[in-house]
Amino acid sequence: MRLTDLLAALDLPPTGDVEVTGVTHNAEWVRPGDAFVAIRGARVDGHRFIPEAVARGAVAVLGEGPPAGMTTTLPYVVVRSAREVLADAAAILAGNPSRELRVVGVTGTDGKTTTSWLTRHLLRAAGLRTGLLSTVGYELPDGVLRHFPAHFTTPEAPQVQAVLREMVDAGAQAAVLEASSHALALDRVRAVEWDVAVWTHLTKEHLDFHGTVENYFADKRRLVERAPFAVLNADDAWFPRLRRVAPAETSYSADGADADWRALGIVEGGRGLRFRVGSPLGDFVVVLPMIGRFNVANALAGMAAAAHLGAGVEQLVTGLEGFRGVPGRMELVPAGDIRVIVDFAHTPPSLEKALTTLRATTDGRLWVVLGSAGGPRDPSKRAPLGEVATRVADEAVFTEEDHRDTPLEDILREMERGAREVGRGNFVSIGDRREAIRYAVVSAAPGDTVLLAGKGPEETLERGAEAVPWDEVAEARAALGLR
Repeated sequence: MRLTDLLAALDLPPTGDVEVTGVTHNAEWVRPGDAFVAIRGARVDGHRFIPEAVARGAVAVLGEGPPAGMTTTLPYVVVRSAREVLADAAAILAGNPSRELRVVGVTGTDGKTTTSWLTRHLLRAAGLRTGLLSTVGYELPDGVLRHFPAHFTTPEAPQVQAVLREMVDAGAQAAVLEASSHALALDRVRAVEWDVAVWTHLTKEHLDFHGTVENYFADKRRLVERAPFAVLNADDAWFPRLRRVAPAETSYSADGADADWRALGIVEGGRGLRFRVGSPLGDFVVVLPMIGRFNVANALAGMAAAAHLGAGVEQLVTGLEGFRGVPGRMELVPAGDIRVIVDFAHTPPSLEKALTTLRATTDGRLWVVLGSAGGPRDPSKRAPLGEVATRVADEAVFTEEDHRDTPLEDILREMERGAREVGRGNFVSIGDRREAIRYAVVSAAPGDTVLLAGKGPEETLERGAEAVPWDEVAEARAALGLR
């Protein structure tokens, strides 16, 4: 596309007459023909990297105004918001792929990934070729899970649009996207045209980035504001402030609230859930082969979204029964005389929910292995994590979890402080995560359950400035081999 045509599509004054083939805000990712968007971040001004972008073949620069004294041989286009123009330009250059798809966005503090995977599965059961973009990876309609390269740890707007285009080219008719608060606040999904917004629930999280819970809520609410139809959790405390935000909506409840989609007569077993659904489609019984009563809410949300896009009762029933779960989300690791579960729970509420769920279906002792992230990532949750772990579990093992530039000893000390407030003394700290997992798995008695919390499907473990390869399920299997 010619630069003048791109600028016209962005409603910007034309300048320059060069061919633009892509757009990025990271100078290291620039390829010949790209436009470079210079973003002024909290710590670094992207204008510093214009010379590198030029050397790599950039043909134009877009930014909110060059610093005093800066010169460049490339056309410089002044824009109102660099992040907005990055998203909009990426969509235009990709051919606005979301316009060719039925797009479901899922947001919330916990439950986003499971709800996204459930919704994708139910849409496929309804006959729609569906793609998926989640924190676990992304799928085209072929169902093969793919991962971004290591330098795309968080997909930015150009990667989001590239994946959507890949889905369309592969024959997708629908797509399900996790919409994190960061993605919404930083306009990474700004140019996605949504058909359905799904809200799971909201608890305190990511305040290092958003500052306050109100800001966190406002950023997440953007998804509901931008969609023509919303699926809302009537059990969430924020539900009253989400009603009538979207032009049309439906509600769901797993806890007895007055809602359009309701779960009744929930029966929870060690290997799955069974419940009756009251819905606009009528009443019907479903079986969900997942551990955890909280997954009832995720299933209701997925059913409501899929039904809005055309799924019928039979497709919902058979779809749920055939769902095989999400990697790293209450994932059962095959074992012999004990039960080992890998889950991503990393906040006090999600940890308590996971432990309480497992407690209800455990005959023996309940173990948990967990850590807390380092850096500025909500240090206030470390002591509460230690408190929840020792209060709900029988045995807690505190260990590392991406401590980054924070001394691991400081993190463990805070978790131990929270544990001491419970006063049970049922914890130990083992800094090396591999050794911590092996300690718990080998020490567990027949009939015990061991929850490995916090890492889930993540593929690296961050120690200082180093990111080492990591596979939590493989570590669990290796530990089981030592019993």
